[in-house]
Amino acid sequence: MLTFRAILSETGVEPARVRLLRHQDTRYPGHPSPYVLWRDDPEAFEAYQQTQSFENEANLRAPLWASFVGLPGRDTLFVGLYSAALVGPLPADRPHPVTRSLELAGSCALYDLAPRPELAELIGRLFIDWGPGYRRWIQRGDGSAKPVVELRRTFREEAFPGFAALILNLSQLETMPRGWTAALEATRGVYLLTCPRTREQYVGSAAGAGGFLSRWREYEVTGHGGNIALKSREATDYQVSILETVGSTAIDAEILALESRWKTKLQSREMGLNRN
Repeated sequence: MLTFRAILSETGVEPARVRLLRHQDTRYPGHPSPYVLWRDDPEAFEAYQQTQSFENEANLRAPLWASFVGLPGRDTLFVGLYSAALVGPLPADRPHPVTRSLELAGSCALYDLAPRPELAELIGRLFIDWGPGYRRWIQRGDGSAKPVVELRRTFREEAFPGFAALILNLSQLETMPRGWTAALEATRGVYLLTCPRTREQYVGSAAGAGGFLSRWREYEVTGHGGNIALKSREATDYQVSILETVGSTAIDAEILALESRWKTKLQSREMGLNRN
C-alpha cells in the first residue's frame, strides 16, 4: 500500500520534519472554502495559510508543511509542500483572505511560507485517505500513515450529475466544482430541504437572480432563509435536492404554482416544515 509518508521518504524529505495540514474551514458560510480559494485565487489561499491561531503554534512547529484541502465527500487533495517559519504576531491590519473583513494586527500568528519543488508534480492530482479524525487537521508526517487512494493524470473536477441526480448538503456549496456552481446559478425552480435531525421536509422555490445557488446560500448563512418553522430550530446542515426546474422565460407566478403543487404532493404543510 502506497502512503504519503513513503512518498515523502522516497523524494528525500524526512517525514518527521513535516506537518500535514488539511484545510476545510466551515467558519465562514457563504464565502469561498479553502478548496475554492486554492482553485480560483491561489494568492488568497497562500494568505489564508499564512495566518494561524496562536494556540496551534506548538502543533505547527516544523520546517515543512504539506498542505491538503477537503473536497465534497470528504476527499483530501494534496495542494503543495511549503517551507514554513514563524514570523510572529500579525504585524498590521489586513483584509481577511476569505471574508475580506479586517483581520486585526496581533490577532493571530503570521508564518513565512515558500513553495518547495518536491512533490510539485503531484499538486492537484494526489488524493489521500486522511482517516476518521477530520477535526485533527494538523498531523505529523511521521504519524499514522495516510494511504494514497488516487493519482490522477491531471487536475479535473467531477462533471455536473444533472439536476435530477443532484443531492448534497448545504455545507458542500462552497466546495462544489465550478461547473456545478454555474449550472445552479443559471437555473430556477423548486427544491427540497431535508432536516437530518427531525426527518422533516421543506419545499421551496428559487425564482430570483442567482437561481438555486443564491437561494441555498441564504440557508447556509442564516440557517432558516426566512421560513418560520426553520427559524424555530437550530441551524443544521440540510440536505438539498431539486424537484423541478423551469425555463428561462418562466415568471414568478408559474414557479410559485409549481412550489404549491409540490407542497401538496409531499404534504410538507401538514407533515413538514412549510408553515409560512
